[in-house]
Amino acid sequence: MGRVNTAAIRRMKKEGRKVVCTTAYDAAFAALADGAGVDLILVGDSMGNAVLGFESTIPVTVEMMAHHCAAVVRARPSALVVADVPFAVAGGSFERLLDACAVFMQQSGVDAVKIEGGEDMAPKIAALCAAGIPVMGHIGLLPQRVLQLGGYRRFGKSEVERVQLIADAKAVEAAGAFCIVGEMICHDTAEAISAALNVPLIGIGSGLGCDGQIIVSTDILGLTPGGGPPFAKVYADLGSAASKAFGDYAADVREGRFPVTTPKQ
Repeated sequence: MGRVNTAAIRRMKKEGRKVVCTTAYDAAFAALADGAGVDLILVGDSMGNAVLGFESTIPVTVEMMAHHCAAVVRARPSALVVADVPFAVAGGSFERLLDACAVFMQQSGVDAVKIEGGEDMAPKIAALCAAGIPVMGHIGLLPQRVLQLGGYRRFGKSEVERVQLIADAKAVEAAGAFCIVGEMICHDTAEAISAALNVPLIGIGSGLGCDGQIIVSTDILGLTPGGGPPFAKVYADLGSAASKAFGDYAADVREGRFPVTTPKQ
């Protein structure tokens, strides 16, 4: 099977096929996810929480993103590789945004970028698409605005929010986005958004009515310190397995059981 492209992601909605997405931040995990057949790998600014030890995504910079994007691309995945545009970049000048996206595509080698925001970001999304840069949208909970929000919460409970989210989704689609992430959106509202779109709505904590799902890889693998969000499912408790492996190694070293030697050595 050839490489997944943005047109293929668009077609999946028309064909009634769910889009399978996850995150990766290095070549090793990108290769594992790609080998399992995921359609899209997001190099998310979630790396701030997941692997860099930050309390949020806000400290993640363009330089950090470029470094990790390049590592993922070096795995040569068949999946579409998307780079998150980090905090405050999309909110600044279009020239700065374009420069950052050019770094991700020209130097790191990703296939597309993801931008948080709805109607407010639609003009910049349209300008990026006009410049030949494929864009994945992101509505609902916007982690980069968590300090402004005062915390994490679910969106689309009220009719006002429901109407605004549908408007945001339509604006982002009209601007040229090939798919849209919908994060922490009430399930019935997410279904209404999906019905209003011709491009896939990729859910995270937004229910089964979406056209695909994305979950952070460390949540899937049981590697998130303190556990992942309530909507995530742990498919393998690698955290416990890794902890035991390190403990066994330490005990073998201290007790003289490692390395194992032979007479010839």
